[in-house]
Amino acid sequence: MKNYILVLVTICTFYGNAQNETEYLTKNDIQNDLVFLDNILQNQSSYQGLNGYNYKEDFNLFLEQTKNENITSSDFGLLISKIIGKIGDRHASIKGYDLPESLYFPMAFAPYQDKILVLDYDKAKKEYTYWNSEYPYLKSINNIPVEQVLPQILPGEILAPKNSYFTRAVRELRDIETVFSMLNINLPNPLPVTLTNEKGIEKRAKVNLVTKEQKPKIWDERYQHNNFFFDYKEEQQNDKAIIEKFFTVENNVGYIQITSMVGKEGSPIFFELLNDFMLKAKDSDALIIDVRDNGGGNRDLIQELAGYFVHPDSVYVVNATKQRGKLPLNEDLKKELKSRFLFPKNELDSREQNAVDKFMAYFKPMYDLDSKKFSEYYFYILNGHKITQNKYYYNKPIYILANERTFSAASILVSVFKGLPNIKITGVNTDGSSGNSQRFELPNSELRGKISTMVSFQKDGKILDGIGTEPDIKIERNLDQVLFKEDYQLKKLKDLIKNQ
Repeated sequence: MKNYILVLVTICTFYGNAQNETEYLTKNDIQNDLVFLDNILQNQSSYQGLNGYNYKEDFNLFLEQTKNENITSSDFGLLISKIIGKIGDRHASIKGYDLPESLYFPMAFAPYQDKILVLDYDKAKKEYTYWNSEYPYLKSINNIPVEQVLPQILPGEILAPKNSYFTRAVRELRDIETVFSMLNINLPNPLPVTLTNEKGIEKRAKVNLVTKEQKPKIWDERYQHNNFFFDYKEEQQNDKAIIEKFFTVENNVGYIQITSMVGKEGSPIFFELLNDFMLKAKDSDALIIDVRDNGGGNRDLIQELAGYFVHPDSVYVVNATKQRGKLPLNEDLKKELKSRFLFPKNELDSREQNAVDKFMAYFKPMYDLDSKKFSEYYFYILNGHKITQNKYYYNKPIYILANERTFSAASILVSVFKGLPNIKITGVNTDGSSGNSQRFELPNSELRGKISTMVSFQKDGKILDGIGTEPDIKIERNLDQVLFKEDYQLKKLKDLIKNQ
């Protein structure tokens, strides 16, 4: 056990030979790539250095331990992923290296409270069932406690909000060969596991792993909803028959499901149907905006909804950002910021500038950014005079339902509307992030990456990345929701509205 723990907690786990890997890099290749990456992080990354992490120490440790040996591209890719993850940039990633992925658990795994459910998928009923009803929870794999395995599964996301990381990592256990390759541990087949029940009583079992063709469907709530991924196919992005089903009224409560932060240009029909629906919902008692499992996109939908949610006489500062780059910012960077509805104070009208002055009098950002490296503040302003034209003010209760997979522009939506009159955030803490990503490629390993170049602050001064936004009304999944038998969070919210 001590040897396993040592392997799991040391950075050296990334330095062993990856299974089935044949591509190698010389020490000189690696040194040149690290110099290249260092230049990117020092001159472009907006989050590098903010949390106190010194990536150069891991650079040097890696070079010391490699000596003159050739290193697999997988080991190098894992190292860079772990370093990028420690920086805390939720939009950052590293791709272009391969890991073994031919053997899988024959069961799926789902988060439930702080436990890991072991599940089978019933294709006929489209529901999950217990793999072992008497011992439903996973405790260890190959005698390694799962709490030691999970932190190693997603090195690039290690600083995600706690609940976001847990959900993502638990799901990935299905791909056990990939997990063990990252741990640099040989994968036995059959694979010993330890299960447990509510009382902590254990049961050991040996599981025969399966091939790609036999692997079970990964646990993912998005599969519960028809056409959740409609925007992935160009022919569906403006399909009225599909999109109109995202808008319903039941018991005089309006419901809008936003599965993706689509833009006006790409999906004008969504915006047309949204505005049609808001007219129909004018006399409803309350409105629910569901952005659970929404992975992001752009901010057009925030602006469109704000036209109904903000009083015509109101002006709010809802987001403050600073852009990393050579100063003064070039026109391309300014254009990217404006596409996010972000503007410097000198480009705002007098009412907006007054709102900024009042906002800044109380605004206390968690990081004091270097004025030589970052731009002045750019603000996201919701000005009722400008955004409510041809709309009306919906002055009834509005509930935004979010979860730990509400990400990027969807998490911005939650943060932007939190605290505004009549609006309550419900569900669980979001996987917040906002970064204005830039891409790069390392010259020797050809690893492809992206990093954020913008730091985005919420109204309370906290950044989004690694923190997210807390709900005003916490509603967690129950067991039936995990098993796809009901949408408990939505049902609970509707009951709350009804009782009020």
